[in-house]
Amino acid sequence: MIYKPRDAYFEKAKREGYRSRAAYKLLELQKRFRIIHPGDRVVDLGAAPGGWLQIAAKLTGPRGKVLGVDLQPIEPFGPVNVIVLQLDITSADARTRISDALGGPADAVISDAAPKLTGIRATDAARALELNLTALRIAVEVLRPGGSLLVKGFAGPDFETFVQDLKRYFRSIQRTKPEATRKGSSEIYIAAKDLYRRRDRGADEGDARA
Repeated sequence: MIYKPRDAYFEKAKREGYRSRAAYKLLELQKRFRIIHPGDRVVDLGAAPGGWLQIAAKLTGPRGKVLGVDLQPIEPFGPVNVIVLQLDITSADARTRISDALGGPADAVISDAAPKLTGIRATDAARALELNLTALRIAVEVLRPGGSLLVKGFAGPDFETFVQDLKRYFRSIQRTKPEATRKGSSEIYIAAKDLYRRRDRGADEGDARA
């Protein structure tokens, strides 16, 4: 299948002022799962270039707060409820810096992060899994009890194992593949809702495969 970076969603995003076609994925996921609510504190992991930040800012409204985190710089935003943090989410101090920047427990953590692909299936799958586990580790530390995690996964041998990891912390696990996903992509989005177990700092390093 031929990869077409400028597909219909790309062109639609350009017309409607979204920074990436991924904005339509979050709109669809929000409609199905209701992850974000007005007034929420939201952490967006792997946020560059900012398509999900734009949607999250609208959903939380002026009473909410959205923190975008990415290793790459993110162009400044107009909405006053959006702040950005240039940070490697796999670094040792990532969770502490995210908590400090957010100023309180998060209601939702969302992640559209993906690794740089090498073309080697096993390597790419391992890198994707590590990003998923990183998102989970951050979520179970910064979320309030009852909070939610929305994360992108990739179909493969480790996918179901990761779903089992999520079940250790969240009461509800649902999955879907948005219509805005590129044709031929193996990505799957997982909505993990109602956090019932938090991982405190200093917890067993085996927890959440830490």
